[in-house]
Amino acid sequence: MRTRTEPACGILCTVNQLTDKPGPAATSWRFCTAPMMDWSDRHCRQFWRGLTRHARLYTEMVTTGALIHGDRERLLAFDPVVEHPVALQLGGSVPADLARCARFAEEAGYDEVNLNCGCPSDRVQNGAFGACLMAHPALVADCVRAMRDACTLPVTVKHRIGIDHMESYSEFRDFAGTVAEGGCDVFIVHARKAWLKGLSPKENREVPPLNYPWVHRLKTEFPALTIVLNGGIDSLAAGEHHLAAVDGVMLGRAAYQDPWQLARVDSTFFGAPDPAETPEQALLALFPYLERELAAGTPLNHVTRHVLGLFSGRPGARRFRRHLSEQAHRPGAGAHTLRAALDQLTPLAA
Repeated sequence: MRTRTEPACGILCTVNQLTDKPGPAATSWRFCTAPMMDWSDRHCRQFWRGLTRHARLYTEMVTTGALIHGDRERLLAFDPVVEHPVALQLGGSVPADLARCARFAEEAGYDEVNLNCGCPSDRVQNGAFGACLMAHPALVADCVRAMRDACTLPVTVKHRIGIDHMESYSEFRDFAGTVAEGGCDVFIVHARKAWLKGLSPKENREVPPLNYPWVHRLKTEFPALTIVLNGGIDSLAAGEHHLAAVDGVMLGRAAYQDPWQLARVDSTFFGAPDPAETPEQALLALFPYLERELAAGTPLNHVTRHVLGLFSGRPGARRFRRHLSEQAHRPGAGAHTLRAALDQLTPLAA
């Protein structure tokens, strides 16, 4: 056990020095895409990899019960050739179950296991996980400890700055400090509170005010931790701005609704070449995957629903979206349907 320092609050500042496992490189989380239910599935992630090679991608949340008792192979499926780095987000609150699922994640080849402590939906609350776990930091620490003992992957936590009537910065700070003592090195913080009653999940993404200074301050007080900021970031420029104060940023719906902005992530955040020069090039790169999925019986619209925003702002973008929305679900829809949608675009002047 290495030496650590304690601030006046009694919560450890250099908590990632408490374990013998090395802390992860903060640059690994410099730019991330958010876990989004019904959106960040394997088809979406495959498409995004044609836009950015280096962003860290997160799955939809998968519950421990689903992994232990359900179709584990389907739930853990991802493309090991293309998708790395990719993190599996888990929903659960029983340390033994989370440990078991962390082993599943490592065996499947994931790069990280992330614990959801931020989702405020009634369904998640009824399962006693998600944002309601912020009221039980010692339990979250136990969950993290169990997962770390079960696998060699980084175990991270995604959470809010508070829930319901948690009004003070000290409560937010102490949650992070307690969980860090369980061995968590990486905290992904949605810079809003979550109201567990009275607001829908959509309202919880929009109504509670953003509080970026608290997240910036957390990094100052816990310099050894990797702090990733999430919430309200709608552009790469906005994300870059926060990197002066935190280690990384996470984009969610802004990336989904306008995916072409991901095409500049590699050059902007990682100093690496961008994989696609035009949206058309990025979409054409998806065709081999699309054809494999169609051959395996995947309906076309399961893949193409993720590309609807690719040409946002371009002449003909509305026709492109309308064609896919109306045709991709029809019997016999295939790669030719997507090519026909591309034909709806107005060519750019040379």
